Amino acid sequence: MRPDIVLVMVDQLAARWLERAFEGVVAVPNLRRLAESGVRFANAFTPNPVCSPARASIATGLSSQGHGVTECGYRLSPDVPTFMHALQGAGWRTGAFGKLHFQPQLAGVRPDYRPYGFEVTRISEDPRAGEWLDWVRRVHPEHYRAAQATVWMTMIPELADYGPEHIDLAEEIRRAREYYPQTAGEAYPLPFPAEVSQTAWITGRACDFIRETPVDTPLFAQVSYVQPHNPFTPPQEYVPLVCDALIPEPVGAEWQDDARVPYFAQERYARPSYDIADWKRDRKLYFADLAHLDHELGVLLDCLAETGRLARTHVIFTSDHGELLHDHGLLGKWERHYDPCIRVPLIVCGPGVEPGVRTDLVDLCDLAPTVFDLAGLPQPVLPKPDLGRPYEPDTLPRFAGRSLFASSSESEPRDAVYVQSNNNHWSATPGNWARTLRTARYRYTSFLAGGGEQLFDLERDPDEQHNLAGKPESEWIQRDLRDRLFERIALEGYPNSPRGLFGIGTW
Repeated sequence: MRPDIVLVMVDQLAARWLERAFEGVVAVPNLRRLAESGVRFANAFTPNPVCSPARASIATGLSSQGHGVTECGYRLSPDVPTFMHALQGAGWRTGAFGKLHFQPQLAGVRPDYRPYGFEVTRISEDPRAGEWLDWVRRVHPEHYRAAQATVWMTMIPELADYGPEHIDLAEEIRRAREYYPQTAGEAYPLPFPAEVSQTAWITGRACDFIRETPVDTPLFAQVSYVQPHNPFTPPQEYVPLVCDALIPEPVGAEWQDDARVPYFAQERYARPSYDIADWKRDRKLYFADLAHLDHELGVLLDCLAETGRLARTHVIFTSDHGELLHDHGLLGKWERHYDPCIRVPLIVCGPGVEPGVRTDLVDLCDLAPTVFDLAGLPQPVLPKPDLGRPYEPDTLPRFAGRSLFASSSESEPRDAVYVQSNNNHWSATPGNWARTLRTARYRYTSFLAGGGEQLFDLERDPDEQHNLAGKPESEWIQRDLRDRLFERIALEGYPNSPRGLFGIGTW
């Protein structure tokens, strides 16, 4: 029987913070159960630590240059093949629930994701307006105003003329936020119960899909939560579950006195974030969000068990990128390529998967070929011309990544992963671009446009507090990593992009 595959995604969860949860900051029994029954990849990285590019890489198995989504603000072309297309074409019933972010969220709150290979879509993304908010209005009208107050992307043009009733939803949200002023912050408990939350709604729609799918039909479900993306907004009932005494203090802002990295001379880095914000409260609510997500994962796993599917289901759990959460005096992600920004949780479990922990370097481009592997489908290759002469290699891979379960004879372990960042919502200049090479021992980053360099020996300095760039004793390793980074940048387009491709090397 063909397996079911469920991709559970959360947004902005660093591997570092899940590891702290496992150490006792907050109980996450379902995530622990998943990790102990499957393979946990301790060194998994995002190739581009922002939502749209990372999610496009997961779906396509391509680098940012391959699929064309180099930053948020681009739309992933439905013409670029996704693994969802392949599963749908091979007979899987496919569904997407929650956040996909293959299209710019400012373009509207009702994106159509069916052309990417999904039969069923129930979408609710960062803005929170759209399907979830409409559901609250219908099913929980007593909480509708409170739900409106949590909609933060009020700059979306559609909100000024919303729905068939042409409501000025943006104005209603403004008034709701005046009524619930606590929702204006970076972190706050939800002003309504957990069962009304966007997170619970996403789980509910995924469970509906699982129950409605005939038992003899294989399914793929992408269950993709918005949390713990900022603002950090757990239900109030989960906040007391966090152990205050075990919340770790932020590691220091070592860049403050480092003139070799002029990138941090920008005005927005005048003070470390932990000197400006209540870092302990932010962390407490972030971990409370993780406890709520763990509960919802349990609901999802129970649904798979109740429908007789769990034993034949491969569950993949990951995040698109991390969250600095005041480490190094920083919040968010983007081009600050410290460990909490670029290293993400990745767990795979299911039939035939031997439990354990792997420490080899992997990245999110590996998920698409892994799904092909788990589904038993042949991996696609790029079209190659037959021009009547020898052509090497015989086959041209389509994926930048490779299956996490490829045998050692098929591929050598990576010696490094490559991470890039480009424009973000406050800057459209190379001054906020960065390129990183991360090996098992070192992290080397070049900030473009004269922004300087960082080099950390992670074996001796796991908290990345001592920048070795420019120091005579580190000259040889810095030169080696810089050369290797240059090659990775040059080869980012390999394998060649499938966009509009007739055949490699034809005229």
